[in-house]
Amino acid sequence: MTQRTPKVTVRRNRTLALVSALVKGVVAAGLGLGSLTVLVMVVWISSPHPDSGPGGALRAAAGAWLLAHGAGLVRPDTLSGVPAPVGLVPLLLVVGPVWLAHRAARDAAESQEELREGPREGVRDGSAGPSRAGAFCAVTAGYLLVVAGAAAYARGGPLYADPDTLAFPVALVVAGAAAAGVWTAAGRPFGPAPSWSPLAVQEAVARSLFRRRAEAAFRSAAAGLTVLLGGGALLVAVALGRNAAAAQDAFLGLAGDWSGRIAVLLLAAALVPNAALWGAAYGLGPGFSLGTEATATPLGLDGTPALPRFPLLAAVPDQSAGGLPNWAALAVPLAAALAVAWFAVRRAAPADAPPARAWSPRETVLVTLLAALGCGVGTALLTAVAGGPIGTGALSAFGPVWWLTGPAALVWTAVVGVPAALLMRLWRLRTPGWAWRRDVPEVDEPPVAEANGEEEKQGEDEGDGAGRTRRWWAPWRGRREAAGEDGEAEPGGPASPAASSVPPPGPAPEAASGFEPYDFLPTDPWHEKDGPWHGKETREARWASLKRGSGGLMADFPADRTADRAGQADRADPVPDRRAADPDGPGTTP
Repeated sequence: MTQRTPKVTVRRNRTLALVSALVKGVVAAGLGLGSLTVLVMVVWISSPHPDSGPGGALRAAAGAWLLAHGAGLVRPDTLSGVPAPVGLVPLLLVVGPVWLAHRAARDAAESQEELREGPREGVRDGSAGPSRAGAFCAVTAGYLLVVAGAAAYARGGPLYADPDTLAFPVALVVAGAAAAGVWTAAGRPFGPAPSWSPLAVQEAVARSLFRRRAEAAFRSAAAGLTVLLGGGALLVAVALGRNAAAAQDAFLGLAGDWSGRIAVLLLAAALVPNAALWGAAYGLGPGFSLGTEATATPLGLDGTPALPRFPLLAAVPDQSAGGLPNWAALAVPLAAALAVAWFAVRRAAPADAPPARAWSPRETVLVTLLAALGCGVGTALLTAVAGGPIGTGALSAFGPVWWLTGPAALVWTAVVGVPAALLMRLWRLRTPGWAWRRDVPEVDEPPVAEANGEEEKQGEDEGDGAGRTRRWWAPWRGRREAAGEDGEAEPGGPASPAASSVPPPGPAPEAASGFEPYDFLPTDPWHEKDGPWHGKETREARWASLKRGSGGLMADFPADRTADRAGQADRADPVPDRRAADPDGPGTTP
């Protein structure tokens, strides 16, 4: 029998790992395509009068799946005979394919890490499996194979994909999701920078301080973008509530049977994120276009809109001039800017850190500006895919304009967020008593031991009250303890009772019920054996008292045994009192 060499085994393992990653990409694409196909087929089966057979429904499902990746579709059957483009992507449909590609790449990269584990734990063999780049390429290639097959199958259907959009943005979306999955499998590392990047960038990324600042800016930008989208969704909900009758008429007029209404409802639900972005663009100021000749802004509706009949479009404002309800939409970017400032200040001046560890005003401004830039870039990217053409002629431009909405978000968050961040930082670092944040040590040193901490606490209690803990419900406590009950203290005189941290004396002990006074202990030295403290009667009395107080837990034996043991110990020491044996020697240290 022949035995395989280690090189053959390693090469075989690497090939199997690449094939496994390729299959995972194919399976991820197949799951997304299959789930959407099932949904389309259910709607087609429940329709009493379908427009085409099952082949047309399957091709339409393939086209809708490609649209979820950002591909531009073409509708050949129009009244004018000119094919109409469909580029408005329902953003809710994007979540499924992106998540499947991300998960496939993450699982493939994690399996590669397991294959690279050596015979001992913690030892890796770099030749046992392909690199992360290999897993990324394999998953992306497998996914794009299914994309190409779906595009070829939908070619003769009612909605087919434009070949120019398959490379961009479909391939870019798949590659981005796969890259995010590999990055997640690697533990989401921030750095190191690529070798081709400038040396200054590599040195900056290598510093932990830079990474912490970048993380704070990213979190602040994400918070501002989330508030912006939430505010836009709120604006759309309020507008639909005001025009509920028009939305209901549009919903009932699009389809007469229940299957058609369910299809319209599903399409409207898939377009809800788009509507939220449209509302955010409206609040930012640039608004959104309703065709090539109309634009809706807080100032009003300019031009004649080309509105198709759809329930969500009932939220579009009227053609009258903008009033107070329209101007109220400006509260959305204001809230987003305050959110950016708040999240930046939470890291710049934490409530549980001393003021010495707070960021400088320059660092706070820089991080807030970076967060504003990230919020503007994210808004521009999202609004770029939230709109698009839905036909020819006047419907060739529909939705927000990304190159106007992104800079508007940047300006709002920078102009409002930077001063707000500085004011919040000053508010958190203030020292007067009207502080809602809890006090922390002023020094920038951790406690060495608990004993030192107890001494510091005692020193603070004996001081002027500035180190005492202040609560937000009693902000006057610090000032009253520092200045006295009347607000003034003599510079050289004794502190007032309110300024002292020692509690006032309570009632006399005799006032308490059940109190029994006791005699003071004898003042004779304990080492005098002939004194009353070591007498037999005294020992027996102490033993009887301890026995009564123990509740029967002490052993019942006479106390003379203890006296005998004490006598034996005394006899074992020939010089019981060292000081008496050597009167001229040095005394004991007190």
